[in-house]
Amino acid sequence: MGTIFEKLNDSQAEAVKQIDGPVLILAGAGSGKTTTIVSRLAYLIQEVGIPSSATLTLTFTNKAAKEMRERSLAMIDTPSHPPLLCTFHKFGLLFLKFNIHLLNRENNFVVIDTDDKKRILKKMESKLSVGLIASEISRYKNSLLTPDDAYKQAQQFEHQKIAEIYEEYEKYLLENNLVDFDDLLVLTYKILDTYPELAQKISQKYQYIMIDEYQDTNELQLQLLKKLCTTHNNICVVGDDDQSIYGWRGAHIRNIIEFDQDFKDAKIIKLEHNYRSKKPILEVANKLIEHNRSRLGKKLISTRGDGEEVVILNSYDENEESRTIAVKIQKLIDRGVKPQEIAVLYRVNVLSRSLEEGLNRAGIGYKLVGGLRFYERAEIKDLISYIRVITNHHDDFSFKRIVNKPKRGLGKASVEKLEQAALVEGLSLYEYIQKHSIEELTTLVRKKNANTLKEFIANLEYVAKQAKEAIYDFVELLEDTFGIKKIYENTPEAQERLLNIDEFYALFRDYIKTNPSATLDEFLNELTLQSDQDEVEGESIYMMSIHASKGLEFEHVFIVGLEEGFLPLVGDGSDLEEERRLGYVAFTRAKDGLTLCSANSRFYKGRRTDLERSRFFNEAGLIEGSLKVEQKAAFKKGDLVRHKIFGAGRVIGVSKAGREIKLSINFAGNKREILASFVEKL
Repeated sequence: MGTIFEKLNDSQAEAVKQIDGPVLILAGAGSGKTTTIVSRLAYLIQEVGIPSSATLTLTFTNKAAKEMRERSLAMIDTPSHPPLLCTFHKFGLLFLKFNIHLLNRENNFVVIDTDDKKRILKKMESKLSVGLIASEISRYKNSLLTPDDAYKQAQQFEHQKIAEIYEEYEKYLLENNLVDFDDLLVLTYKILDTYPELAQKISQKYQYIMIDEYQDTNELQLQLLKKLCTTHNNICVVGDDDQSIYGWRGAHIRNIIEFDQDFKDAKIIKLEHNYRSKKPILEVANKLIEHNRSRLGKKLISTRGDGEEVVILNSYDENEESRTIAVKIQKLIDRGVKPQEIAVLYRVNVLSRSLEEGLNRAGIGYKLVGGLRFYERAEIKDLISYIRVITNHHDDFSFKRIVNKPKRGLGKASVEKLEQAALVEGLSLYEYIQKHSIEELTTLVRKKNANTLKEFIANLEYVAKQAKEAIYDFVELLEDTFGIKKIYENTPEAQERLLNIDEFYALFRDYIKTNPSATLDEFLNELTLQSDQDEVEGESIYMMSIHASKGLEFEHVFIVGLEEGFLPLVGDGSDLEEERRLGYVAFTRAKDGLTLCSANSRFYKGRRTDLERSRFFNEAGLIEGSLKVEQKAAFKKGDLVRHKIFGAGRVIGVSKAGREIKLSINFAGNKREILASFVEKL
């Protein structure tokens, strides 16, 4: 027993020994939650004598499951049956292999991935984005909504159409014995809900259940866990309500906040000793998160003692900011800090562009985690391809990329025919279409497409001519003529992609403003120098979004974009408490040094915008200033809510009614206007 407890503090040891009944281990950032959960599993098997086959431990990623499995097995004698420690979806897969016959389906089903799903949806006639449809179907499934439910809830034609496609998609999966990623849990729940005796049997099999990262669970996962606890209440969940940052992905913070309501007589144990960060870092993190109302409450205590004070870096604009950060990073590296122990974090990916250029100029190698470099993003490549064709009509590679963006009804086969014909005549695609009449082109493509191609060439020539006369207005002309932004509207990543396009347009204007006599060719050459980072010898620093940084730690962290509108994101659809949790997650990635960066102005949405410093500086006690008080209920469109009379519903609109917030809510097809204070979030 000594080996299990010798490295645990009192709170961790208490959590390990609390084996009966529901237990919530509220584990703060850097408080050793993985150590606690694997020690608890080892204690159950090695010391209490619980058969390993009677335990079930679920987490969210294969990486986390692998680490926990290896660490727990190292602490116990090799059992005859290793404990089941896997992801939620792996558990669903194992369950369905044995039980899907109860739904009158064969157990030789095939699990399809996201790409397969999109290919199937693409075959179903719709003008809507495949990405949007796939995302909505996933949301319906994780909210336990059938196609019929989805149709009843649909207020707009767009959502009615998605509900119809959802029904068609489900029929296709059934006919072909396919199961998508969400079905692994949906069908598992459906079977357990339909067959109570099986739910009892499974619950009796797994007498001790543990869940990691509980704050990231959604409605479906909660209902599934309740089924697994049909015959007992021995469920132990580990998580941190202050690190719940995936509301946009369907995670429900209420699952962890109201754990004691879902599982009666729950014991809550707080892990507050932080083994990662120095005291000044935790002080600002604690002060920031205390402003959230929806939390259980805890305070991180540093075990590493005092350290450097948190640094505030305020810059004139993003260019000065990137230069200053590059200088500071170089000094850290010169001081002996390993590059991989340095990270630059941001709330929105669009902020990476100026940082990338600043690091490139300084010759500092970087790795972009969880995203593409700015100039490698599809929407930016599209824009660059347009400019390349405008400056060089013979660039077939770029021409093929843009000829059907936005969609002009040209399929791959049509383009290949044109390319072959152009090759025979020794012409570029542009020249071939320009040279031949509509009648001649119709021997290769439909007449409608021939007209479209001729119009496309004429537009390219017009924009090229205008660019020579008034280059500063080039990007407006490009957008007005071709509507490049339309390519990315109504996609799940629409906001991010449109921000990137605006950033590129702003970059162009800034370049022309600085170089009034520059040509499009010179601009392209400048881009090539900026976007082609030399192959970095040796190690690199990390750049990533705050979401991508969760679970990681670095000696020195720079957080960029601490301005109103960036961190926190404000406006329609934003949740201020989740924004604050993002700030908390970002702060607590730092072990030794934390630098918080803000700029007086940035190029934003196509123009230079003056910015206000983030309220988080005030809330974290770093600067003096008046605090901004937000409405208690930060409801947004799409939220699930409960009314004591009308039951569960989905918010379809938010507006003000005097000092109150008024919500338009769809209760299973009945639309009602309700004051926000009369409902609660689900």
